[in-house]
Amino acid sequence: MRLGELVVDVTPLREDPAYRLVFAAQTVTVLTTALTNVAINVHVYQITGSSVQVGLVGLAFGAALLVGLLAGGVLADRGERRRIIVGSRVIVAAMLFALALNASIPSPMLWFVYVAAVIVGAVAGVGGSALMAAIPSTVRPEHLAAAGALLTLASQFGAMLGPSVAGLIASGPGVAACFAIDALGYLVGVALFRKLPALRPEGVDEEKEHPLRSIAEGWKFVRSNEIVRGLLIIDLWAMIFAMPYALFPQMAAEVFGGGPEAVGLLHTAPAVGAFIGGLFSGWVNTFRHSGRALIAAVLLWGLAITAFGLSGHLWLGLAFLVVAGAADTTSEILRRALLQHHTPDRLQGRVSSLWLAQATSGPAVGGTEAGLAARYLGPAMGIVAGGLVCVAGVVLVALTMPGLRRANLRGEACSQTSPA
Repeated sequence: MRLGELVVDVTPLREDPAYRLVFAAQTVTVLTTALTNVAINVHVYQITGSSVQVGLVGLAFGAALLVGLLAGGVLADRGERRRIIVGSRVIVAAMLFALALNASIPSPMLWFVYVAAVIVGAVAGVGGSALMAAIPSTVRPEHLAAAGALLTLASQFGAMLGPSVAGLIASGPGVAACFAIDALGYLVGVALFRKLPALRPEGVDEEKEHPLRSIAEGWKFVRSNEIVRGLLIIDLWAMIFAMPYALFPQMAAEVFGGGPEAVGLLHTAPAVGAFIGGLFSGWVNTFRHSGRALIAAVLLWGLAITAFGLSGHLWLGLAFLVVAGAADTTSEILRRALLQHHTPDRLQGRVSSLWLAQATSGPAVGGTEAGLAARYLGPAMGIVAGGLVCVAGVVLVALTMPGLRRANLRGEACSQTSPA
């Protein structure tokens, strides 16, 4: 395999003008959103001095985001997706400016932070579902994997760079500056998204069915399509049973004998691996057996997490987390591409919203499971047990879902209606 086939494929940026706009907008947004992700926690703690309040604000945002994602899936399959994306970003930008103003006054209002978290979560969820549903319309079918890899690479770059920049800004100009910069980033995205052509879903009936029926149709398609169903199930095994992030503070203190610096390194290592995995993802476009590659990537994640639990030394644990991060981003690229490739356009919004909702809620469930396992087994053995359960689950999926094993990105993109 030549180096040019290994490094991330930038063909969508060269040949798909609409995708260039999406990529530029998302690159700006992920960098500026990282500022708010850090600043909101700092801001709430400054107001209250309570970590519980920090967690509750995050819970309010997460719950609203989940509702917004599901509602956005229905809207994205009914209306013009570009208009939904632009409208949602205008609202989010306005709320971020309002947060900046609230943070600038002598006595910031905590109740307003809660209100803003709910509004931003719900609206961002609606826009997120519409954006994911729209991406297949901005690239050629053969470029789907490369398009997903580029977006993942931008996201991981933001995850590595954004928090450090946010810390510097929050400790200097203050958290209000973080909110204001993020708002400007969203407005830049609005300007770019407005240049896109109209993005209407294909095959939509003029008569609108009830929203609950519409969501049920999405679920029915997922149940009837072994590839899409397998993509969601295999991800659940990884997120619920092999998600060690909640145990990083305890691992740092009790196993590695470190403090906050070690916790920071443990969080950074998977992001570094994910960035490397995204950078060298060009092979996903040429590899024939996409389903098998996905299964192998999730299997590698489970094995790397198991090895992390057994490592015993910080440097060795960090190495295994880098491997886990690379495996995770590879599986994400393949899952996203296979999901979009095998879902009809008229169902993209609803199926994408289910995937995004799972990706949003799954880690929270996984963190709870990890905490319970650590309580009875200790942090290291809790991680090992979860990793082994993940491996067993992936093997079970691979054996019972031959459609997922045979899945690839070389066939015709799915454009037909969902099976009855």
